[in-house]
Amino acid sequence: MIDEFAKEYLHDSLRWVRESLLSKVEGLSEYDVRRPLTHTGTNLLGLLKHLTITEARYLGEIFDRPYADPLPNFTDPGYANRDHLWVTEHESRAHILTNYRRACEHADATIDALPIDARATVPWWPRPDVMLFNVMVHVLTESNRHAGHADILREQLDGTTNNTSDTDWTTHRAHIERAAQAAAAAEFGG
Repeated sequence: MIDEFAKEYLHDSLRWVRESLLSKVEGLSEYDVRRPLTHTGTNLLGLLKHLTITEARYLGEIFDRPYADPLPNFTDPGYANRDHLWVTEHESRAHILTNYRRACEHADATIDALPIDARATVPWWPRPDVMLFNVMVHVLTESNRHAGHADILREQLDGTTNNTSDTDWTTHRAHIERAAQAAAAAEFGG
């Protein structure tokens, strides 16, 4: 009983974060969904491209349920994770979004088909012998981590947040800035 509850709880949470991630690219220009917004080049479509690989590998390949499209592999010559965190000018937004949705559907089929204690091996993990439970937690954690990045990137781009309240963010931010300046002044003796 608890196993099915845990599996459904994790799966529902994963579905929710996926929708949140997809919403971050809605209404933005091609430039804005691709442009580097941090020192390391983090961008919205790149996060979705990266999570496509995460979903397909961990909730597919790891459980002997290969994904239909070839995936880059850690063992590929010249593999670098950063290469999968951005989108070339030849990769369309529609392609990236379709691939992400397909990888999520593939992952959902794996989750639906297996019990939460289904065994697998993740060779690059320190404790490689895992269950579906461990992998679901990992994918959910990774997706939530990148959803947080996406929240900040989208807010940087146009001020859109998940918060639908009528908070006066300009006044709120100014209040926080005053507190930070006062703390800095106190640290250096005023």
